[in-house]
Amino acid sequence: MSNSKVCVVIGASHGGVNFAFALRKEGWDGEIILFDSDATLPYHRPPLSKAYLTSDDAIDKNLLKSAETYEKDNITLRLGATVRKIDREAQKIILADGSEQAYDKLVYAAGARPFIPPIPGLDQATNCYALRSAADVQGIRESFNASEHKRVVVIGGGYIGLETAASLKKLGGTVTVLEREERILQRVTAPHMSAFFQKLHSDNGVQVLTAKNVSGIEREDGANTVCCDDGARFPADLIIVGVGIRVNSELATEAGLDVDNGIVVNQAAQTSDENIYAIGDCTLHRNPHYDRNIRLESVQNAVDQAKVAAAAICGKAPIYDTIPWFWSDQYDVKLQMVGLSQGYDDIIVREEADDDKRFSVWYFKGDELLSVDAVNYAKAYVLGTKFIKARNKVDKTKIADNSVEFKPGNLLQD
Repeated sequence: MSNSKVCVVIGASHGGVNFAFALRKEGWDGEIILFDSDATLPYHRPPLSKAYLTSDDAIDKNLLKSAETYEKDNITLRLGATVRKIDREAQKIILADGSEQAYDKLVYAAGARPFIPPIPGLDQATNCYALRSAADVQGIRESFNASEHKRVVVIGGGYIGLETAASLKKLGGTVTVLEREERILQRVTAPHMSAFFQKLHSDNGVQVLTAKNVSGIEREDGANTVCCDDGARFPADLIIVGVGIRVNSELATEAGLDVDNGIVVNQAAQTSDENIYAIGDCTLHRNPHYDRNIRLESVQNAVDQAKVAAAAICGKAPIYDTIPWFWSDQYDVKLQMVGLSQGYDDIIVREEADDDKRFSVWYFKGDELLSVDAVNYAKAYVLGTKFIKARNKVDKTKIADNSVEFKPGNLLQD
């Protein structure tokens, strides 16, 4: 690759950083410049709601790469710099300060931001945070430590909300989770899994309430009260909002790229502009295994798409064809998920006789295994991944029977 060419990356989180190093490894000799509005050296995001929140570590203990590593690979970081416009015709980006940067190739890795619901009074609440950045965690830590009663209300019973609830409970908080739907994790998992995590939090002293629609936040005598439309009221020294995300696709839309619940990319992570690629949470791509368009919020997706985009820019012909996987840590439980369960019409739960906190849930559509949720059971996760990739026909009866030894040859249809 010509060393006079410039590749600009918008976004320096997992996708953008991994892309930059992958591009250099693939043979790009030109400039690589990463722009990010966060002034902090790029860091790992998953620990924010878990280990980082419960520790006293500075963010430099959780960096993706050291500053010296960027220098060694001749990768330029422009941190604390906000991109305001993509000029496709001139092939340049324009920053908030009016400066410009030309590009030969542009990679859009801007990710997503927390969705802040239009709850009356929320903008006036004190000690109210989403959880997406190191600055958010620092604010939560400081507010939590400064509060006398440490009463925490988490709005939203998804994975981020539940992980944060577990972490703040570990720190000694009095924690209540309010979920609008009839069960926690309703969008992403089966009732069995929802019931398990509801009990897990209850057993650890966290109050998890479902069918609780937050209708407003009131301020009285310097304190917050979270109000629900059924009349329930919850005093809160600290409020965590974890109700989902919004894709940072505005720059792409304004630039005229194809956007549909994410920036539309092909199997090489290329957008509708041949010189612009997009990776990570902000993209909509076609998954060959499930034969449908999906947008994924996961580190795995960001990192894998980064490698594909880097290879494509350097003249190779990669195809992004990966089975998605995810994880969540809460208390002493590790949940590992592989595949996509949407559209399932049957589930099989395999309970392990020796441990009520070790089981797996297998999602099927007809005879096709779609996904597996494995709780404290890495072997089920590994086997599920193998079966899904190979499109093996799994015997549901054998999966359900914990007297059948958990080996690949024992679990497939005869």
